[in-house]
Amino acid sequence: MRVVPPPAAASAPAPYAAADEAFAEAKAYLSSREARQMSESDLERELHRRGQELMQKLLQGHLDQRSPGEAAGPVAGSDGVERRERRVHKRAVETVFGTVDVGRVGYARPGHDSLHPLDASLNLPVERYSLEVRRRVAEAAASRSFDEALFDLSRSTGAEVPKRQAEQLAARAAVDFDAFYEARRAATGEPAPEESVVVLTFDGKGVVLHREDLREATRKEAERRRRQREQLSPFNRLKPGEKKHSKRMATVAAVYTVAPFVRSAEEFLQSLMPRQPGDKTKKGKSKKAATPAVRPRPVAKRVWASLEREPGEVIVEAMLEAERHDPKRVKRWVVLVDGAETQLDLVEAGAAEFGVEVTVVLDIIHVVEYVWKAARVFHREGSPELACWAWTRVRDILEGKARRVASSMRRAATVAGLSPDTRKPVDTCADYLLKYAPYLHYDRYLAAGYPIATGVVEGACRHLVRDRMELTGARWRLVGAEAVLKLRALRASGDFDAYWTFHEAREYERNHAQRYADGIVPPVAEPPPPPSPRLRRIK
Repeated sequence: MRVVPPPAAASAPAPYAAADEAFAEAKAYLSSREARQMSESDLERELHRRGQELMQKLLQGHLDQRSPGEAAGPVAGSDGVERRERRVHKRAVETVFGTVDVGRVGYARPGHDSLHPLDASLNLPVERYSLEVRRRVAEAAASRSFDEALFDLSRSTGAEVPKRQAEQLAARAAVDFDAFYEARRAATGEPAPEESVVVLTFDGKGVVLHREDLREATRKEAERRRRQREQLSPFNRLKPGEKKHSKRMATVAAVYTVAPFVRSAEEFLQSLMPRQPGDKTKKGKSKKAATPAVRPRPVAKRVWASLEREPGEVIVEAMLEAERHDPKRVKRWVVLVDGAETQLDLVEAGAAEFGVEVTVVLDIIHVVEYVWKAARVFHREGSPELACWAWTRVRDILEGKARRVASSMRRAATVAGLSPDTRKPVDTCADYLLKYAPYLHYDRYLAAGYPIATGVVEGACRHLVRDRMELTGARWRLVGAEAVLKLRALRASGDFDAYWTFHEAREYERNHAQRYADGIVPPVAEPPPPPSPRLRRIK
């Protein structure tokens, strides 16, 4: 008597048979004569291609194992109606390894939507593209143009995503941006030391949008200029300095905590002044650069920008973010601004609404620019006297003497007998210093260790907005531009990974849980084990 297995035709194919075959083919290829004649780089490319195919077959085998995904209990929708009719439906899913097919049981009832518990178990999105493909597209589109992002995606993955679909995926990837930060504000984190300073800073940067996506006032002004050009010139040419496209302003915000950094006016001035080679001391010896104090780095920094929201809404959001840094209101709040009157009004209104005392500081770099324009009225460009005049006034302003500087430079222009046109930069600088004098107490700010320059938010303007939104020929739709700004903000703030975990959980709630009774998806029953070979007795 001997034991024989059942005929091969009677057994179902193993789910990973195709993957086993592809792996065997790859090993056989590496041992072939053709492969032994290839360079290492050619081998890498060939293995990458075969590896993508192998991963696709492995994933397909796993999905086949979990199919058809019958529910372990009754299936009722959010409408309370139980679905009892069962039918297997197939759908294609585009993954980073290529296209795979998912066969799953759909539970239906006439007049009601079908429910697929296996879709929920796999957390499949409603569209064709997997969440991992969406993540790859979002990360790539946040850093470079969509054309470049899709080119890199096609080279590094097996996914095929057209440009229009990629733009839609990026927009969907950013839908939970506000909810993510609201949830994070609600969670308690490790508080920063009480002596630290909470800094809020704002700026604006224009983005070229399609005309219909401009704000109403900007759109009307752009239309007026267009009609005026058509009337004045048959060739519709631009005037000198006139821009071809109108822009919608994005409000850029940054909130962070930093340890106080106490400096004197002289020490801060040295950090501003460019050091010239060969600088001499009074005794004729070359100056040795003083070892600068270690500047404390911002902690828990968050930067973001918005085209959709009004500036006041962004400032309120920044106040909420600052409250997360200082829930007990024991830290000092410093707001760095560039002097825009509307921005100042919104900051003061926001502080009053939140009932918090803030110290508003005007960016010192803007002040320095005005002083240098005034200095060029009195001295020739590039002369030592020009730098000496400018830096002397800047030092006085840093020592809290802004009003005195304004009066002295006006008096100097009058004594010199300058004409109104010639002295205009001097009067403009003096007016600026007097107008913003309440925000120029730099002697107090430096003694308290406050920052007095808006480098953080200006860097955010450059990184978030200009480096991505001002690519050659870029002209955006509002929805797409807002999504890209949010994705870039997540990367710049170091929150992208945490956000994506949150986003996938929200996708599960939206696409699956909320469609079932009580928001609970019935578990998928474990598939039965493959039948063991039945032995036959042979006489």
